[in-house]
Amino acid sequence: MPSTDGVGGPTKEARPGLTRELLLSGGFPALVARSNPGLRLLSDEERAASLAAILAARPRQDAEDRAGVWVFAYGSLIWNPAIHVAERRIARVLGWHRAFCLSVKSGRGTPEKPGLMLGLRPGGSCAGAVLRVAEGDIAQELDLLWRREMIASGYVPRWVDVETPDGAPLGRAIAFTINPDGPAYAGDLSEHEIVRRLATARGMLGSGADYLFQTRDGLRAMGIADPELEALAVRVTEAMSNDLDTTG
Repeated sequence: MPSTDGVGGPTKEARPGLTRELLLSGGFPALVARSNPGLRLLSDEERAASLAAILAARPRQDAEDRAGVWVFAYGSLIWNPAIHVAERRIARVLGWHRAFCLSVKSGRGTPEKPGLMLGLRPGGSCAGAVLRVAEGDIAQELDLLWRREMIASGYVPRWVDVETPDGAPLGRAIAFTINPDGPAYAGDLSEHEIVRRLATARGMLGSGADYLFQTRDGLRAMGIADPELEALAVRVTEAMSNDLDTTG
């Protein structure tokens, strides 16, 4: 039975995870390729084109005030941004919701035992944080962000409207929404399968359970209540304590 930290989840893993240093070194794609040889990675040219397209569509108000750009954080960017952040605020996005809908066979899973990570799916709303990248840091920090989030075709980056918790507009932010046409899309899994994968999958960056618990704890630290995520964390904790059958 895994040890617990007393707040409804296993103790945090002693793993380095996805670090800024790893992204700067350029070694992350090679690690992913080794752990999942069948995955088609985006080329440097494809990532550069994707980032250029986003910046070309940069909202006028952001370009005028020269304050930088906002990035919407709803998962691991909350607790491990790995980029330089000039400012952080609690924010909400309407029309999108957080869901475990990205199947991963590296990072926090393997080809034999795929894991799950969060994506933004259409509908509802999502509370998280916006991270401001200063104007002078945009080139380097967004390049690092693209090396992290756009390693393959799982996400579609786009500009979304963000607001404060009380509904005041904050402008627009970059968000990594799920790509429903990508081979890693897993939007139709049962709750049982989601729990099973999160409770059992593990890869070079750690376990799916730890990813879930870190996100829950990051939201709690900001005073954000996500009842669905909290309930999922309880179920995953119970499954791990009961040594859930990995065959499903």
